[in-house]
Amino acid sequence: MIKVEMLSTGDEVLYGQITDTNAAWLADYLFNQGLPMSRRSTVGDSLEDLVAVLKERSEHADILIVNGGLGPTSDDLSAQAAATAAGVELVEHKEWLVQMERFFSERGRVMAPSNRKQAQIPANSEMVDNPVGTACGFAMQLNRCLMFFTPGVPSEFKEMVDKQIMPRLRERFTLPEAPLCLRLTTFGRSESELAQSLEQLSLPEGAVMGYRSSMPIIELKLTGPASLRKEMEAVWPEVQRVAGESAIFEGTEGLPAQLAARLKAKGLRLAISERFTAGLLCLQLACAEAPLGNSNVLAPVAETLVEITQRAKELAGQTGCELALAVGALEHEHLNFALCTPAGTHGLRVKFNVNRHGLRTRQEVCAMMALNMLRRWLNGWDVAADHGWINVVEAIER
Repeated sequence: MIKVEMLSTGDEVLYGQITDTNAAWLADYLFNQGLPMSRRSTVGDSLEDLVAVLKERSEHADILIVNGGLGPTSDDLSAQAAATAAGVELVEHKEWLVQMERFFSERGRVMAPSNRKQAQIPANSEMVDNPVGTACGFAMQLNRCLMFFTPGVPSEFKEMVDKQIMPRLRERFTLPEAPLCLRLTTFGRSESELAQSLEQLSLPEGAVMGYRSSMPIIELKLTGPASLRKEMEAVWPEVQRVAGESAIFEGTEGLPAQLAARLKAKGLRLAISERFTAGLLCLQLACAEAPLGNSNVLAPVAETLVEITQRAKELAGQTGCELALAVGALEHEHLNFALCTPAGTHGLRVKFNVNRHGLRTRQEVCAMMALNMLRRWLNGWDVAADHGWINVVEAIER
């Protein structure tokens, strides 16, 4: 098995001052290429520590992707650390220096002398092109390990991994077939409850049932070799049955994107009025390019269930949208929702037992509840349902 590792660099990553989204993206990307990551490490802006970890991992990993530390400032040490670990000098890559100068000139800027540092790579390395930034990457062999050094800017990093690094890996290694991962996301059920219901499921040998909890959802994942596709798909209906009406989508696209596609297919426009969710619902759907009409965010003023259903109905009329979704203000764990449709307006009063969570998490729970209300209506189901730890205490239709 090919051992692939990642090394993230920088004090800001090590101390949690920024979230290492590159590591999460790379782990998922490599998994889907048939190269599941075996280890991830983080080291700060210390030349001694960087050299030590490069030497150490070069004795254990087949592939190491080093992220960050290729900028023009004094704390960008990855190139120097690589050269030191390999016992070679840094050399200036003339072709990249010309490309950098052209990069700045095309943007009407003068390249600062400090940027020349970004054209310096270890003498024994191969330059790896960066088509969207000023820091070139490089690849080098150290002991048993093929190392790739990449900039930390996410857009540059992802482009280089996909267009530069993966083609090199495919040329050098015989890559295994990507594993199969069937995914189903639920809302309103606890992880322990779902796990207990699925623990008796007879899985094909080599397949594993996994759970990912990220409030307010629980994702069920059945993972195994692609050769087991037929056997895994045979047991998947039982996973779907256990999830029942708490299942809100399958795959990785996400509920907002799937709702956006369904609204477009049906030729429906949606207007949104929010209080407690403060625009989060509209943002999620807008990012998915849902067909939205004029929407608003209102002050957190209390209103009755009848009042919010009337507000949703008026919003649909004012905007000319076929659908209108309204979220009320949070009042002692209770929240009102309303969905106006061509066939009538539905109102729900819901109790959320989520006070132990922060404001953002509670807003995300409520946004998911509103999206699920819309999903259920599009499915032709009753908009009110048993959601486990979310209790619908009153429902009306007008």
